Amino acid sequence: MPTYIHQLDTWPVFRWDRDTVATRLAAVRHRQGRLLGRMDTLGFDLRAEATLQSLTAEVIKSSEIEGEILEKSQVRSSIARRLGLDIGGLAPVDRNVEGVVEMMLDATQRFSAPLDDERLFAWHAALFPTGRSGMTRIAVGAWRGAQAGPMQVVSGAFGREKVHFEAPPADRLAVEMAAFLDWFNAATPLDPVLKAALAHLWFVTIHPFDDGNGRIARAIADMMLARSEESPQRFYSLSARIRQDRKAYYAILEATQKGDLDVTPWLLWFLDSLDQAIAGAADSLAEVLRKARFWEAMAGEPLSERQRKVVNRLLDGFEGKLTSSKWARLAKVSPDTALRDINDLLARGILVRDPGGGRSTSYSLAGLVGE
Repeated sequence: MPTYIHQLDTWPVFRWDRDTVATRLAAVRHRQGRLLGRMDTLGFDLRAEATLQSLTAEVIKSSEIEGEILEKSQVRSSIARRLGLDIGGLAPVDRNVEGVVEMMLDATQRFSAPLDDERLFAWHAALFPTGRSGMTRIAVGAWRGAQAGPMQVVSGAFGREKVHFEAPPADRLAVEMAAFLDWFNAATPLDPVLKAALAHLWFVTIHPFDDGNGRIARAIADMMLARSEESPQRFYSLSARIRQDRKAYYAILEATQKGDLDVTPWLLWFLDSLDQAIAGAADSLAEVLRKARFWEAMAGEPLSERQRKVVNRLLDGFEGKLTSSKWARLAKVSPDTALRDINDLLARGILVRDPGGGRSTSYSLAGLVGE
């Protein structure tokens, strides 16, 4: 039977190669600072949109890592409503989506508030509003109990399961979580980015809940990353990067949890993943930056609130073709008013007619949007 790090006498005294990790950390911190500086040049509204985009990706991809698929429009609508952002129409949202969003926003928007048992219980209850994981009833808003037996991470077909990890027994959880939370909330000289990596590993090793431990561990890491930036605004998604190489994520976790408390490989993997997430933010935020250029070009053009609202929907990646009837529904106006708005923008070269015509006439933005 393998020995897990939580069974070692020195648990949870992690150690690592300070020089190697410090060099990698400095590079990540530099890239992080450059991204934040770049985003500071944008106006408040565009930073809010960038945050909406990044948080949407974080919620969706963190769930995908666990095999749960959430509908993007629902996640985006839930986040926008909670942040008070107008995205031109909100989709109905399932309660399980609301719960995941509630947890992520509590972690990132209230990043400076202490983390305690009750807050974690609230996150867990939000993740499982029906009290079930799939068809299985679980303990919600409470540490897992001993009645279900050992908490194991397994894979493989029934009867040929492979045990990747076994968590501490239930009777240790109160002490284990008290130690974790004391460390997490304490002011220490440890860089918050490294603290995010260690918190992720530490929490998911304790595995205190019947389900949802991975998503909560990633929310805890996001909370500490927000502390590292001293801002609730998020401009990249670490979970989106982890999702791209989920096998490597689980492999490094397993190797570390079966190791000897030298967490250098885990820290380097976490820092590399964070570095790639930050580097990839330029691509994921291209839509936001393109919108900034568009509105700069439109600075001298007077647009009504209705026109601005629909144009923003087009800039956000409008699904399907924009017709006059869709304009009327989006702007909540009559067909005649919608057509007047459209003709005004056509005359000024802001909109163009798509090929075709008749009753199926549709419109697209001209100029910068086509770059």
